[in-house]
Amino acid sequence: MHYILPGKWIRGYVKNKQTGEPLNYRLNGIVILAASIGLWLILGKLNAVPLDWLYQVRWPSLAGAVVLGLLFSLGIVVPYPSTGKPLFADLWFGRLENPQFQNGRVDAKMWLYLIGAVMLQLHVLSFAVHHYRTHEDFNPGVFLCAAMLTWFVWDYLMFERVHLYTYDFIAERVGVKLGFGCLAFYPYFYAIALWATADLPNPRRPFWLTLCFAVIFLAGWCLARGANMQKYYFKTRGQKSFLGIKPETITDGKKTLLVNGFWGLSLHINYLGEILMGCGIALSAGYPAVWQVWLYPLYYAGLLFTRQADDAKLCKTKYGELWDAYTKKVKYRIIPYIY
Repeated sequence: MHYILPGKWIRGYVKNKQTGEPLNYRLNGIVILAASIGLWLILGKLNAVPLDWLYQVRWPSLAGAVVLGLLFSLGIVVPYPSTGKPLFADLWFGRLENPQFQNGRVDAKMWLYLIGAVMLQLHVLSFAVHHYRTHEDFNPGVFLCAAMLTWFVWDYLMFERVHLYTYDFIAERVGVKLGFGCLAFYPYFYAIALWATADLPNPRRPFWLTLCFAVIFLAGWCLARGANMQKYYFKTRGQKSFLGIKPETITDGKKTLLVNGFWGLSLHINYLGEILMGCGIALSAGYPAVWQVWLYPLYYAGLLFTRQADDAKLCKTKYGELWDAYTKKVKYRIIPYIY
């Protein structure tokens, strides 16, 4: 579907090393997501595939995804020249920075994120249907959790173009971390709160508490989406305001850094937003004592705190003394006034 259905060509931030020109990306994620959900509904209506089938086969499905993810990762790494690092490092991090195929019609990174997002959405819907069908007194938290994950997926694919300016596209290569991650880890692990609670009864917690968890999620989304959108506006529209925030910058005459708004709160306020979203998802399911629901936010914390350290090194190399000036002005790394 990604290859055949219509898409919009967008110029990205990363440059082609041969030509020096920004890479072009063909984006149609939201179309693919809608078409996939439509197909899921049609097959369910025709009784060809039960709507909760992905829940029923979740373990063999995961096993198949693991095999597929490893095969893809080997295929995108082994045939290509070494980076000079040990083989394990090349396998994990990859050798190709931004592989594109069919004259750019298929970008490996965009396709991986797309398939991961679509499969995550289908799992979320299937798990929610299973809970509804097997519990007469259903748990509203399961549907809130499903709604949060659905929001997460739709938000990502509606703003595909914005993510072309994020760390993943600028700094990462395609190996096991990204290939296996998107084909097996992302679409299965991100739904871990539903895996752990879809078969559990209604915990009957107060409605106001459920609302609090929704607020935590939305607060995190505002920080993550707001920060990414502000940076995107600055990169693509210069001095145009975003949400009334007129950009303030520091420069060395060649490079420029944004230092106000979301990016004046901390070096990576978007990472704090992602972690808060993960906490909202974990809490929403209604079983905070079930340890599995916390694996998702804990994974995000481990990933993003580590990524922040790596990104700081890259930025120091790229911006030099300008980065030092920025870190003196914006003192906190992720959590304002704490870290």
